[in-house]
Formats: sequence, structure tokens, C-alpha cells
Amino acid sequence: MTNWYTADTHFGHENVIRFCDRPFKSSAHMDGVILENMWKVVEPEDDLWIIGDFAFGAPAKDAAYLQQIFDQLPGACKHLIVGNHDSDLTQSLGWSSVSLMAEVPDGPKKQRNTLCHYPMITWNHARREALQLFGHVHNNWRGSRNSINVGVDVWDFRPVTYDDVSRRARKLPVNKHWSDVEHRSELE
Repeated sequence: MTNWYTADTHFGHENVIRFCDRPFKSSAHMDGVILENMWKVVEPEDDLWIIGDFAFGAPAKDAAYLQQIFDQLPGACKHLIVGNHDSDLTQSLGWSSVSLMAEVPDGPKKQRNTLCHYPMITWNHARREALQLFGHVHNNWRGSRNSINVGVDVWDFRPVTYDDVSRRARKLPVNKHWSDVEHRSELE
């Protein structure tokens, strides 16, 4: 079983194409590509974590549309970390879990990584190499050494694994405010 992470799919949202310079002709085209990319990697026994903003715009107010997209998600368990655009309707789709934040054991040391839609400056076990995975900022920021954007806009519209995130994290700079909140760190 593998955990797969993604954020800011914004299924059905026409304007996100323009706002984030996404390379799609329409929201239907975007939805299809994102779903296809998920199906290429997420196996039936895997868990899929959507770290906020599953859908948005007029289609996100249509229960039938939301259910149709949700039913196409791959994996054994589908989890939602609530983002600012995740309505009660989205939250009621039949997710395996719905929460504002979660700690998910993953990686070679099975440390509890923190998932939250919003980037954070520190979190539980941050000094013990636990990563924070977020979305919300789309293509504006990839993150820092230990807090990584898993949004589709910075990952070629596909979900990623802990190993993908960890490799990118090692190439990112230390957050310039890290020493303000965590005075001792193995990350520096």
C-alpha cells in the first residue's frame, strides 16, 4: 500500500485554468487529464490524499457532478484534508476520512508527516524530520526544505509519493523563518 498525495485539483473550475496558467482547453479537459494521471499511478490497494480544494466553481455546487468525479478517483481509501473551497457537499461525498489536518506515517522511518491545506511554519515532529505537505498556494511557491507544496500545479497535474516529496524537499531552501520558531534543527 502506497500513500499518494495531491492538492488543488479544483475539478470543474474553469477560471483556475487562467488564474494558474494551466495548459487545458476547458475544465472538462483538465478534469480528464488529472483523473487519468491519478489512474496511471494509484493502485487499487493505495490511499489517495486530497489535501484541499477538490472542486470549485458552479460544478462544485452540483451533487451529481461531485459524486461522478469522486466515483472516478482511484485507490482503496480516499481522504480529504479540507481546504478553503471544500464545501459541506464536497465533504459529504463518502471519503474514508475528512479532517482539517492529519498526521500520516510515511517514509522509511514512518514518521508522522503533517497534512494541512495551508503551508505552516512548524508542526508536530518537525525537528524529527517529519514533513508538512500542503496546497493552497498553487504555482506560487514550491515550499521549503521540510514543508512541501503537493499541489497539481507544481507536480505536472499528478499525485506524488513520500519519496517524490522527500527528493524535492532536499533541493529546496530552508524556510527563512525556521530559526525563529525552531531554534535547534537537523535541517539547517
